Amino acid sequence: MEENTKKLLGATATPLASIFGSGFLVIVPILYGAVGPYSLVAMACVCGLAYAVGSVIRYNIRHAEPLLEAGNAPPRAVFFEHTADIALVMSYAISTCLYIRILAAFLLGGLKMDTPFNEHIVTVIVIGSIGLVGYFKGLDMLQELETLALVVTLLIIVALLAAFGSYDFHAFTGATIQLPAMPNHSWWEIATIVGGTLIVVQGFETTRYLEEEYDQETRIRSCRRSQLVSTAVYLVFVALATPLTHFLGGKVEDNGLILLAAKASALLTFPLVAAAVLSQFSAAVADTIAGGGNLAEATKGHVDSRHGYVLICGVGIVLAFFNTLTILALASRAFAFYYALQCFVAINISKKSLEKWAIRLLAAVLIFIAVFSVPAG
Repeated sequence: MEENTKKLLGATATPLASIFGSGFLVIVPILYGAVGPYSLVAMACVCGLAYAVGSVIRYNIRHAEPLLEAGNAPPRAVFFEHTADIALVMSYAISTCLYIRILAAFLLGGLKMDTPFNEHIVTVIVIGSIGLVGYFKGLDMLQELETLALVVTLLIIVALLAAFGSYDFHAFTGATIQLPAMPNHSWWEIATIVGGTLIVVQGFETTRYLEEEYDQETRIRSCRRSQLVSTAVYLVFVALATPLTHFLGGKVEDNGLILLAAKASALLTFPLVAAAVLSQFSAAVADTIAGGGNLAEATKGHVDSRHGYVLICGVGIVLAFFNTLTILALASRAFAFYYALQCFVAINISKKSLEKWAIRLLAAVLIFIAVFSVPAG
């Protein structure tokens, strides 16, 4: 029993680290710029959409994987699965750039040296270093950072929740609590901006590719558990942070959380920056490794992992010259496309008419995000 629990916790750590690495650092200012006082509602919608996609991923682990591995899957399902593998490589390349861009924004923000040019330079240097180490030495030696990064990230989240909760309590009891104003956006603009935050809940799909380490049931349970835990944390985090967002002054900054943390407690700034650097670097390494492995598998070994790392980091370096919010929306579009392809796999496997229509509806929402989502700000 203890061994099964330990295995489940280990399997849950990977998607959970990826989910928290994806966006807890930037989600509050983005939702503030999109929907202001309704940030919690928007976060709930994004988490709900992600859980629905997670259900499709879990369905494919249980039903599609055995057919694909046995060579008994319908031809369309095979085509969509192969296309999804290639799409996921590109998604990982974009998310790798996003993580390092966020790392640069928080590091430089903490040092009071945050300018677009400096962010570009730091991002290029770090991504280039990951690519070079991956090509010449491999990245396995850096993979151990994942568990440490998750622990540090969870600790700083707990500290932020406590500080934000304390601020909110004193503001409420002192009748000084102030919710942000609603931004002047149309419903279309709100939908496309909020849709562009899908990347912040990305990561649960990693369980789909851990079959060599964990059995089917463990991967399904770990995927579901990681989503439930992250959803609860995100909702509480956004709820407690929203009363502080008026301090942002109408500007959507990628490292705006530093300002909010400082308003809640001056002691939080350095730990937040340290957690940002560690979590984003770890997430970038994990996605580079995953992307390189997926590329090697998708090309049947014609492109090995080492060259895959170089390709992924090369794409990241090109994207590094866009701002963080643009890269975030682009990453959301890429993952929405990948999730839509996973929906198409499930549709071609499913035998139930109502189930197929539900997945088609989900796929339509994901295609909307892939086509129309835009950056905040």
